[in-house]
Amino acid sequence: MARPVPAIVILGNGSLATARKIQQLYPGAMIHGLAERVEGADLAYHEFGATLRELYQQDTPIIALCAAGIVIRTLAPLLLEKGAEPPVLAVAEDGSAVVPLLGGLGGVNVMAREIAAGLEVAAAITTSGELRFGTCLLNPPSGYALADLELGKRFVSDLLAGQSVRIEGAAPWLAQAQLPEDPEAQLSIHVGSAERTPAANELLIYPRSVLVAVNADVAELPNAIRAALHQAKIAVQSVACLLASDLHMTTPALREAALELGVPLRFASDCGGVSELARHTVPEATVVSADTVLAIAVASQPLDLARIGRARGRLAVIGLGPGAAELMVPAVKAELARANDVLGYETYVRMAGPFRDDQVMHCTDNREEMQRARHGFELAAQGRSVVVVSSGDPGVFAMAAAVLEALHESSEPLWHSVDLEILPGVSASLATAAQAGAPLGHDFCVMSLSDNLKPWAIIEKRLDLASQADLALAFYNPISRSRPWQLGRALEIVAQHRTAETPVVLGRDIGRPGQTLRVTTLGQLTPDQVDMRTMVLIGSSTTCVFPRAEGGEWVYTPRWYGDKPTS
Repeated sequence: MARPVPAIVILGNGSLATARKIQQLYPGAMIHGLAERVEGADLAYHEFGATLRELYQQDTPIIALCAAGIVIRTLAPLLLEKGAEPPVLAVAEDGSAVVPLLGGLGGVNVMAREIAAGLEVAAAITTSGELRFGTCLLNPPSGYALADLELGKRFVSDLLAGQSVRIEGAAPWLAQAQLPEDPEAQLSIHVGSAERTPAANELLIYPRSVLVAVNADVAELPNAIRAALHQAKIAVQSVACLLASDLHMTTPALREAALELGVPLRFASDCGGVSELARHTVPEATVVSADTVLAIAVASQPLDLARIGRARGRLAVIGLGPGAAELMVPAVKAELARANDVLGYETYVRMAGPFRDDQVMHCTDNREEMQRARHGFELAAQGRSVVVVSSGDPGVFAMAAAVLEALHESSEPLWHSVDLEILPGVSASLATAAQAGAPLGHDFCVMSLSDNLKPWAIIEKRLDLASQADLALAFYNPISRSRPWQLGRALEIVAQHRTAETPVVLGRDIGRPGQTLRVTTLGQLTPDQVDMRTMVLIGSSTTCVFPRAEGGEWVYTPRWYGDKPTS
């Protein structure tokens, strides 16, 4: 399993050069800089503590270029259970010290050595076991699983107290370790897939070398798998993945079983039965148990999942929000981090980055929505994880509708087998409203004034009815060079039902560098004050405006309906 991409967090420009050196070691890692102090960071944040805690709770490895004490005090309230934590390191801003703080079982010392090597300094490793033996016995490499953490801690304590150890089974990563080996030792490190009862004098490590081919129609599938493994005397911890026919790719029971067992789910072409499916997909493994619904195959080495069938393809349609990184929802950030392919209008794709070297960007013109949607399904049908990018919210004049339309009109079974999810974002209308206060605090109507995809007559009818209904209005695509007159006509229609004093909010590039916010009135608004990048919010009859203490104005539409308050 690939290691999560770390976040590099800095507090000042003095740390930026060191952060860039570290970034070269981890493709895709982003530098988070304090907005008020750092220029040139990949992402800006406003509060160090909240940012660090959010990253930690998302299991993101953290490389903080600051004093270790600051990091410790910040994360202390979250430190509940050792073993359930991402790697956390403190690095001196000039790169002279690398201190692993948390995540000993998550590879923090490995990261510390990597960073120290890149900075040409020594890592401040303090873990007794690693210092003595040169490896963390409780953190076996990818492809292996530790049986019992608590017994493991006791085992390492016994080793540190001076006892010797013998190794049973293949453990190639321990060949260079400085272990006190003795073939007659009472302590043993046992590596194998057989089911065993953990003992205090034994460190059990299971190679993930077992594949279970399953039929989707099995009742109580997780329990059936556990029972079959027990009967075959094979440890559940040795299961590398579940394998099923791609005809059952959308079966919820398969997905739920894999989640309950904590293993990946892979699919391959139906070969006439579970035994044949296992043999055909993993020819190097030996089928040790099989019936009509389950087949267990065991290999001599941990299985490489990249060579076993394919994953169910995933297509996520995401909204970046208005542009500011801090306004992007965490689920969207996580989706971008795991994507193989990212599709979208080039401006929006660049906003979603930076990306790792192994991630593929597919940038297209903003008018090629249906082609982009179909391309996304073609890639996802190959088993890839695909993201289609929109600005704002993907369901508001953006890509979600195009993606669903492409699926609706398709008869391709593999497209309908794709795991499709729409992830929301902060829309431009909501971002602008939040900057102004709450002009959309009551019922409101969101409209696009572009007649590229709908007749202007429909726009005029909807404008008239929404204005009559006394709804607050939010205008997307208000004006462009090819549509210079529509906004003026729209304002004429609204003015038939609103007074000239009706508050209007103009938000340009809200959430992006150079954003501007202006409050005016319907009577003062003219089309030349607006361009394509401006969000226009027109209040209802109850919308209120009053001064802000720091200058400017607050705008809100109360949730009650009646007379405006008098100032």
